[in-house]
Amino acid sequence: MASLINIGMSGLNASQGALATVGNNIANANTSGYSRQQIVQGSAASQQAGGVFIGTGTTLADVRRVYNAYLDAQLQTTTSLNGDAQAYLDQIGSIDKLLSDKSTGVSAALGSFFASLQTAAGAPGDISARQLLLTHAQTLSNRFNSISTQLNQQNEGINSQLDTLTSMVNQHTATIASLNQQIAHATTAGNTPNNLLDARNEAVRTLNELVGVTVQEHDNVFDISLGTGQSLVLGGTASTLSAVPGKVDKSQYSIQVNYAQSSMDVSSVISGGKIGGLLRYRDEVLAPAMNDLGRTAIVVADAINQQLGQGLDANGEFGSSLFNSINSEQAISQRSLAATGNSKGSGNLNVSITDSGKLTTYDYQVTFSSDKDYTVKRSDGTTLGPFDLTRKPAAVIDGFSLDLKGGPVASGDTFKVSPTRNGASTIGVQMTDASKLAFAGPLVAGKGGSNTGTGAISGLNLSSALDIYSGSNLGQAQVEAAMPVRVVFDGANADGTHGYRVLNEKGENISSGTYVPGQDNEIKVKVPVTNADGTTTDVAFGATISGSPAKGDSFDIKFNKDGKADNSNANQLLELQTKKTVGVSDGGGGSSLAASYSQLVSKVGGKASQAAVDGTANSAALAYAKEVRGSVSQVNLDEEASNLVKFQQYYTASSQIIKAAQETFSTLINSL
Repeated sequence: MASLINIGMSGLNASQGALATVGNNIANANTSGYSRQQIVQGSAASQQAGGVFIGTGTTLADVRRVYNAYLDAQLQTTTSLNGDAQAYLDQIGSIDKLLSDKSTGVSAALGSFFASLQTAAGAPGDISARQLLLTHAQTLSNRFNSISTQLNQQNEGINSQLDTLTSMVNQHTATIASLNQQIAHATTAGNTPNNLLDARNEAVRTLNELVGVTVQEHDNVFDISLGTGQSLVLGGTASTLSAVPGKVDKSQYSIQVNYAQSSMDVSSVISGGKIGGLLRYRDEVLAPAMNDLGRTAIVVADAINQQLGQGLDANGEFGSSLFNSINSEQAISQRSLAATGNSKGSGNLNVSITDSGKLTTYDYQVTFSSDKDYTVKRSDGTTLGPFDLTRKPAAVIDGFSLDLKGGPVASGDTFKVSPTRNGASTIGVQMTDASKLAFAGPLVAGKGGSNTGTGAISGLNLSSALDIYSGSNLGQAQVEAAMPVRVVFDGANADGTHGYRVLNEKGENISSGTYVPGQDNEIKVKVPVTNADGTTTDVAFGATISGSPAKGDSFDIKFNKDGKADNSNANQLLELQTKKTVGVSDGGGGSSLAASYSQLVSKVGGKASQAAVDGTANSAALAYAKEVRGSVSQVNLDEEASNLVKFQQYYTASSQIIKAAQETFSTLINSL
């Protein structure tokens, strides 16, 4: 009887454990990361009775966690990738709208500026048209400033997010380290702590939402590391992440992992999770967009200023700058950042733009090998140099040159040079007097009184660039001193071309050339001028000969003393709308001002479109990974309800065994 009772009791115990397990599954159906559990029963030892073995009941061998490590690893990976993609997408959407929207972008303001310039060029003496141009110039510079401000604010927002996210990472790594200790202690005692294992897996999954990590499992312990093996959790010890100002660029936070005795910058190796997405967006989109926008702003200001310097204003004087100087003292000092580890007392670098058309959108790392020798590494990986800091004139690198500011430099000192980063924030209108807009050309041509041919001279322009910013080079005095000159046309040459001579005021021949009658012919003339200090300056100008001048015909070219009604330089300004002035290499190429900005909008828009596709794909992959893992580990309420009924019946049946044993025992006692 005792054996029958024991068998019934073992069944009751097993069914009670099964009911408790099913109940626990049902109670945790909505618990994030919970894996359903199943009981594992085994047969109790059999007893020999005569020639046979009779069973003695059942045992509850284990409560097993239904878990698939491969499916969970897939979920961890897709979680990391989706966190990266969604963070990237959230950031790029706002900048895409900012740059492309008509009310916030530069395209409309740039178009309005040139439209008002066209109006003013059509009526150069109309002061109201000139004033309207100044207003649109201010609107254009304000638009550049506004976009730059918003991009800088987004950069600050990313810094703030990185600081918050690293704090959350530290909370999760501390939790994982604690769970490692608890699990190791429990498994040492021979137990399987299912709930602790689930909690640790969920902590790792949540950690992957923040930053992509790699998990190595040994002896029921998780070791967590970043991209290339930088440890975050080692057994029961957790290291911390922190977001700190960069060693070179303090405006961009970097991520460092902190160990007991040291810290390491891991920004370049982090991938995945929200942190990885933010860093990827900053490197691939935000920083290049700031450089690209700044380059366009610099070229807008410089090209317009330089062309204004080639003309005469309504007062008959050479033009003044419409926009701020691109090489102001403040501007050249902001383009270089010294690394934190530079030698004590080390100076910084002044970065002067020598040719705005050749500027790129790259950043540059300048590394000194001595107190004067340095090499330059562009952010696309190209190495330039070596260069000598003491060389005069300074070496020109992609349209800019470097000079030492402050103290000396030493071997090993490094600097980050961003020639265009602040271009959009520093552009501004400095002209307040609309009469100083130089719409007139500095030279005019007068037809000789005895001309008999059909020749004409047009397109007069100074080939010598006047330094509008410092006035140290060619100026108005030299141009006036070089004039007037006379172009005299000669007869035909043996090859069918015709000759011309350029005479100075004394009638001396200073230049000569050939032209082909009946077509446009470009001529270039240099007029030597003796300066007050005895040196000589060449004043160069160009013109177009058209028609068929007769032998002996002439044109007198002189300084334009009254340019109020002249618009030749204004027309040169209008050509800047389509002229390739941005990113022009020695071999040509480049793009116009409007095209340059449109390319920026297209690049950001293309990346935004790709980000949307990636976001959708990664969301779908994550949903699928959850579904597949859920098909194995998730609680199915219908199945659990069925198990509940089954184990209730099992419990009832086991109790009937005990009841049968009691009745049998009672019958036996009564019979005695």
